[in-house]
Amino acid sequence: MNLTENALKVFKARYLLKDERGTVIETPEEMFRRVARTIAAAEIQYGGNAAEWEEKFYELMTSLKFLPNSPTLMNAGKEIGQLAACFVLPVDDSMHSIFDTLKNAALILQSGGGTGFSFTHLRPKSDVVHSTGGIASGPVSFMKIYNTATDVIKQGGARRGANMGILRIDHPDILDFIRIKRTEGELTNFNISVSVTDAFINALKNEGEYELVNPRSETVVGKIKAHDVFREIVESAWETGDPGLVFIDRINRDNPTPNIGSIESTNPCGEQPLLPYEACILGSLNLSKYVAPPSPLLTKGGINGGWSAEIDYKSLSEDIKTAVRFLDNSIDVNKYPLPAIEAMHKGNRKIGLGVMGWADVLILMGLPYNHKKAFELGEMIMKFMRDEARNASAELARERGVFPNFKGSVYDAPDMPCVRNATTTTIAPTGTLSVVADCSSGIEPLFALAYKKLVLDTELFEINRYFFDIARERGFYSDALREQVINRGSLQGIKKIPNDVRKLFKTAHEIPFEDHIEMQACFQKFTDNAVSKTINMSHKARREDVERAFMLAYDKGCKGITVFRYGIKKRGTLIRFADSD
Repeated sequence: MNLTENALKVFKARYLLKDERGTVIETPEEMFRRVARTIAAAEIQYGGNAAEWEEKFYELMTSLKFLPNSPTLMNAGKEIGQLAACFVLPVDDSMHSIFDTLKNAALILQSGGGTGFSFTHLRPKSDVVHSTGGIASGPVSFMKIYNTATDVIKQGGARRGANMGILRIDHPDILDFIRIKRTEGELTNFNISVSVTDAFINALKNEGEYELVNPRSETVVGKIKAHDVFREIVESAWETGDPGLVFIDRINRDNPTPNIGSIESTNPCGEQPLLPYEACILGSLNLSKYVAPPSPLLTKGGINGGWSAEIDYKSLSEDIKTAVRFLDNSIDVNKYPLPAIEAMHKGNRKIGLGVMGWADVLILMGLPYNHKKAFELGEMIMKFMRDEARNASAELARERGVFPNFKGSVYDAPDMPCVRNATTTTIAPTGTLSVVADCSSGIEPLFALAYKKLVLDTELFEINRYFFDIARERGFYSDALREQVINRGSLQGIKKIPNDVRKLFKTAHEIPFEDHIEMQACFQKFTDNAVSKTINMSHKARREDVERAFMLAYDKGCKGITVFRYGIKKRGTLIRFADSD
């Protein structure tokens, strides 16, 4: 395998087996063999050829065209055997439920998974507690307990604690929830999102009020101006990056199994809406591997001057089928932390195949990230991904049967395919996987042309190789230029950069937030689950910009949105901007 120095550092820090003294006792090739063998073992129960599929899975992963989510790489073939990255657990309005869920979350976090919770069912603070005659402390107080517990769970030393906390917009304690992260040190192990309803958006657009509902009694306890609450959300997001918004009614309109229950929460980075006790195993294809021809990167006539790169859809189609089979197999060999989670995951068999390397694809094709043709290409590729993934799932259904909860699902209709998996596509952030694959993360633009990042306690220094290749080919490379780019991280303020190159290498903070949202919407249009995407803003962005971004995301059909203003003082771990793979 041709691995970068940074990829090797990540393997050693996170994925390779270690002995009791912490000494690495596995090579990357041996790790991929371990994973391929474990996942292929599921073929036996369906009468398939495990050895044949082991080779196919091994080849796909070692080519760095496809990587499964981190828990699969870490745990496959080990005693712990927990392969899923995404979980949602219910939190009901009783001490028994609250602390049972905390115990279950600890098991998930320890195994490398990330957990989402909706705290909406908890009675508001100062509400009556009939069993004791006392008063309730409210959902935010219990979130603090969950946060403290996460602090002491090290996730086996391989991943930090990652939680999503969600509260519905009509909960009486919604303002306390919205403001909590403005206080230094609060909920550092949580991303938080407000579950926003269509009714709230309608009230907001019509300058009206909406009702607050006590979840214990299910009675209306007051009304509040939608704009007053929205202003508080905007203020907190502008100041801290939290909360994000989750458009819960839109998510439930796309719920493939409404007969089983309603979706209330997502995983920590927001891309995987799940029912209570549901899990999902993710994997991502490195799209930069499917650009043909892969070279030359450019011509001296300018970016894409006379040279036309294309996507190798034939190879992509074949690899989508293999990846879907890999993820479906993973459900069967997974060792679940709870019987209830196993029942839900095997009942709906949700998988989430996504992409990484998108920014690299656009560079290789000579398209600026926010070019109209880039948006069109993103939509086209994601439609292809969704259609091929569903076809692969339908093929598996013919071999193995549909998912057990198929009857009553949205697929249980004459014009719908009989599929093996209730969902097949998700766009995850791939923060660490993209380092291993040596590509850009998820569908994000380039964060910078040179930057440092931490994986656990390992510092990585990333330099964009494409820019310096172009600089040499076009004749404007110099050691002084290299130093300038490394120091600045972008091309801003650097003279003598050709205009077409400058446009091609815009970094995340140079791209208008409207274009970030447009790209998210293009991919969401053909994604079963949701899209993890950070809407980057410059430090100078105004509160009005945050407000406009939130409304634009809703109007464009996104399922959620997170904004992050560059240079703000971090009030927590801000996991959502790192990694849920």
